[in-house]
Amino acid sequence: MKKIISVILCIIITAGCIPALAEGEQLELTCPSALLMEFSTGQILYEKDSHAKLPMASVTKIMTMLLAMEAVDSGKITFDDMVIGSAYAKSMGGSTIFLDEGEQLSVRDILKGIAVASGNDAAVAMGEHLAGSAEGFVAMMNSRAAELGMNDTHFVNCNGLDADGHYSSAYDIALMSRELMKHEDIFQFTTIWMDSLRNGAFTLSNTNKLIRFYDGATGLKTGSTDKAKFCISATAKRDGMHLIAVIMAAPTSKERSADASKLLNYGFSNYGLSEIVKKGEVVGTVHVDKGIEEMVNVVSSEDINILYQKSKRPETKREVIIDEPITAPRLAGERAGEITVSSDGTEIARCPVVFEADVPKMSAAGIFVMIFRKWITI
Repeated sequence: MKKIISVILCIIITAGCIPALAEGEQLELTCPSALLMEFSTGQILYEKDSHAKLPMASVTKIMTMLLAMEAVDSGKITFDDMVIGSAYAKSMGGSTIFLDEGEQLSVRDILKGIAVASGNDAAVAMGEHLAGSAEGFVAMMNSRAAELGMNDTHFVNCNGLDADGHYSSAYDIALMSRELMKHEDIFQFTTIWMDSLRNGAFTLSNTNKLIRFYDGATGLKTGSTDKAKFCISATAKRDGMHLIAVIMAAPTSKERSADASKLLNYGFSNYGLSEIVKKGEVVGTVHVDKGIEEMVNVVSSEDINILYQKSKRPETKREVIIDEPITAPRLAGERAGEITVSSDGTEIARCPVVFEADVPKMSAAGIFVMIFRKWITI
């Protein structure tokens, strides 16, 4: 049995009327494939042939960085661990940080070399450090891509140098970009404009010029080869909304940046993000039968953000539905029900609500005292 305990909130979201693109209308982009996604909701705001399978150049390194950040956040490695350069890593052409065979750099510096200088040698060294070999790391990349639903993608290497069978799509790049962005420490690398390695002996300059010139830019990764032309996954954040703009096969570096800027400008001009529920927010109080505490707070298990078009004024309502019966004992974080969010009468989001604290079961003596007190008050 379900019980709706409250209708908590009714919001009118208002904004200036900025017209969005009409259905089917296209932005004037020079690239053949593109996509714009909002980070927190994963909603697509614009796409142009977004599932075309194309070479991606060094945008590949988003997956390399994702696996590295997952290893850091899981405790498998630390930023201070040392990565040893190999002969194979040193043999990489293209953009490099001139990693010598046997040279040791920290995971932190290797990530900096990947994110800022797009070091092909740094990417290989990181892969070898995590998987034991470059080939083993590529297998990890493809496995992770499958887990993320990147059905348009196949990796042959970990740095994006041109190779047969190495491709992705704007849609898939947005998926892996979004996953990397969940590891917030990555932004300490992707937002660097200029830095250095080896105690200042080697200067780094970000290949992503938007970091310097686009308001709110946070990353993420550029790529360019003769085969892939000019690609980028460009991320930027304004007014609490984080956008991902993917550009594939732009004719020049300048046009790549211009196309990415157009996508980001379109997103920020036409859409906004409203925080409806915050993770850990108390959204209701429920009765727990036979619990030491009779009334207990329940909290949202997730953030719920609503993306809205600025030309519209949606009415947003949330309600909490409690699973019944609720009987002690209960643990903090255990499901108690769910919260739903609707707009104009249509459900647009839902997530579990959980107990804020443990609710131990009342002892037999306690139950007797409670019954006795209720009896004497009759």
